[in-house]
Formats: sequence, C-alpha cells, structure tokens
Amino acid sequence: MSIDWKAQAVSATDVMSVVRSGTNLFLHGACATPTPLIDALCARHDLSGVRLYHLHTAGPAPFAASDRGQEFRSVSLFTGAPLRHAIAEDRADFVPIFLSDIPGLFVSDVVPLDVAVVQVSPPDAHGMCSLGTSCDAAKAATDTARLVVAEINEQMPRTHGNNVLPFERIHAFVATDRPLLEHQAKPESAIEAAIGERVVELVEDGSTLQMGIGGIPDAVLTRLHHRRDLGIHTEMFSDRMVDLVESGAVSNRFKTVGLGRIVTSFVSGTRRLFDFVHDNPLVAFHPCDWTNDTSIIRKNPKVVAINSALQIDLSGQVCADSIGHRIYSGIGGQMDFIRGAALSRGGKPIIALPSTAAGGKLSRLVVQLSPGAGVVTTRGHVHWVVTEYGAVNLHGKSLRERGEALISIAHPDFRAELRRELNQARFFPAKLSAA
Repeated sequence: MSIDWKAQAVSATDVMSVVRSGTNLFLHGACATPTPLIDALCARHDLSGVRLYHLHTAGPAPFAASDRGQEFRSVSLFTGAPLRHAIAEDRADFVPIFLSDIPGLFVSDVVPLDVAVVQVSPPDAHGMCSLGTSCDAAKAATDTARLVVAEINEQMPRTHGNNVLPFERIHAFVATDRPLLEHQAKPESAIEAAIGERVVELVEDGSTLQMGIGGIPDAVLTRLHHRRDLGIHTEMFSDRMVDLVESGAVSNRFKTVGLGRIVTSFVSGTRRLFDFVHDNPLVAFHPCDWTNDTSIIRKNPKVVAINSALQIDLSGQVCADSIGHRIYSGIGGQMDFIRGAALSRGGKPIIALPSTAAGGKLSRLVVQLSPGAGVVTTRGHVHWVVTEYGAVNLHGKSLRERGEALISIAHPDFRAELRRELNQARFFPAKLSAA
C-alpha cells in the first residue's frame, strides 16, 4: 500500500490550531522533541491554561518562558536542563514518579490527554509510522489522547518493536526533513575513568546491562569491550553502546527476555546512534512500563544496573533527583532497575558517583541528606555503591557497618569529618573506630 502522505501535510501553524485553552497536551521528548510544533504553539497568544506533560525535552522550551505563565504550564515527569530554572521559580511543575508508572497516568485517565504532540518517521508500506528514537511514554500518549498531531520527519529513524503509530491515527501533521537534536558526549574526566574501572570489575561475562547517559555510564561502556556475551535490557542508551556492540562484546544470547535483541525504550545521542537504530531488527523499542517492569527485568540473568546519584547519606539513602529543594532531574528508572537487578539471578544493582561536588569542596557522601533532598532509592533497596575510591556492598549491613563502608570510599579529605559527625548521630550510640 503506497501512501501519498506528503500531499496531506499542512503547516505547523495549522497543525497546532487544534490546541484549545485548558488542553492537556503530551509532548514527545529527548531527541524526538518536535521543535517546529513547539515553536508554532508558542507563536500563538490566544491560549490560557494549557498543560504540557513531558519527559526531558531537548532544545529550547519557550513555553516555560517567564512571560508565558498564564498561557502554558509545563509539567515535567522527568526534568531536563531546559526546565530546571522554570521549576525552581515555580513557573513549571515537577511530578516525582517511577518511569514505569508514567504510561499508566494516561491509560488510567489520571491525566486525561486531549492532544499528543509527537515526532515520527514517515509511514511505511503498511501505513505505520514509527515513534523513532523515543517510545517511552509516547506510545501510551498516542494510544489514549483524543487527538494525535505530528511532525513527520524524513530523518527520524524507523525503529522496531512495540512503537508504531498508524498514519490514520494522526489528525494533522507537518512534513519536515531536518536533523534530529543531538546529545554530544563530553570528554571523559579522570574521576569518571577511575569510577569506570571500579564498576567494570563487577561486570561478568553474560551480564545483562542497564545504564543511562552521562560520563560515568560512558566510562563503563568504553571499558567493557573485552567482556563477552553481554546482553542489553535498558530504558535508554547512547553512542557508547554502539561501540560496545561493534566490539563484539554484546550477543544477547543468555537473556531470557528479548533473546538475541537489544531492548530499550529510548535513545539519546548523535547521528551515528540514529543510523545504528534505523531499521535495525536487533534493536527493539518498547514502552517504558514494559522495559522498566521489575517483573520483566528480573527474568534476565546477571542484571547489572548502573545508576548515578547526587548525594548519599551514610545509612544508604540515595538522592538522585534534586539538589536540596532544587529539582535537577527525576526519579526516572533508577528504582525500577535497582530492584529488578536485585531480584535477578546473580544481579548487581550499582549506584556510581564521584565522591565530591563543587570542584572538590563538598562531599557527596554525607551524614544526612540536604534539606529537601529527594530519596529516590531507599536504604532498604541500595546494594553496591561505587566512587573513584572503591566499591562497597551495603546489602545486609547494619547502619554502623554502612557508615564505615561508605566513609571508606569517601574522598580522603572528608573522611575524618564524616567519622566525627557519624559518631554524634543518635542511631550510633557506640563510637566508630579511629581507623
């Protein structure tokens, strides 16, 4: 079946004319952020009370500008850089929620969606578009929204998996042929390299990997090329995963779920990554309520979940979404995979982070979290914690043993101070040794 889809395209302005005041709108995110439709929406000045639900978006977020508050209200389900300032100034909202629970908001009508705004690939011979680089919560949004509008971009990769959108479901669309927004990796730091070396020691042949984006996951991935028969089941991956696959380290042959295939929910990276996932049947994209379902994750053997943190207290509470009261990111899939890895046969849940912040002036390992800090991973769920100074497993350890273990991998400049403070904590009536 051949579809003359371009003949049905309209302008971005016409596409976004469907939005009315009081609309609940879902906005596709990450590299799939539909920038032309955002620009067309924000070019309007006749709206009020439009709520935009989204994960982290790429590029500018003009809907969160200081002078648009009466018209638009951003609601981040996971926060990216464009929205942090607006949330801090109470011009935008943040919802703390597990990534696995987000699609359920739309499916259950807790958040009834009027319009889903997405970026997709052109329709294929079967009349199916692909959600491309970001399936995540977009699949549930397009399944449940009253109207679906789209940017159909000829450069959006056609990806495989449970991430199709029937062309006939699209109410209106603009046709584009533009490069996707890219996420460029930063050069590796010495601290990231040291953490990467520590984490790699915990990864065995045949492990199933989950890891996010950033310097620490990249440092781990670049050091795994000598491993064999690794599997990938993750919520997302970036360019370094392509290097790992091309090194021959990934076979996916010992996985239980998605045998022989890389499973993900979205990707974030450069054109090289987009070319890798385009029409690649070895990469399967699924909604995040499936990829991040603990009962699914645990079925794979030796799940190694590598996640980061902003701060950890000496009892093992992990703050990963805020700096004090200031929202930095979100809960995301950390708890989904930390728990899933813990329940996996031979699994290893890992929190990896630098020992210090602010150029070495502050310890990230603290006696108590900063006021307002959000506990993303509880001390009952935490297992391995890794810094550039070592790796410790807190599972099954008492509060005293946890404190001693975490101090041992803190920056040496802060160990004495942490020990003094910990000795004064009420739940440590006996004194720690001076060693």
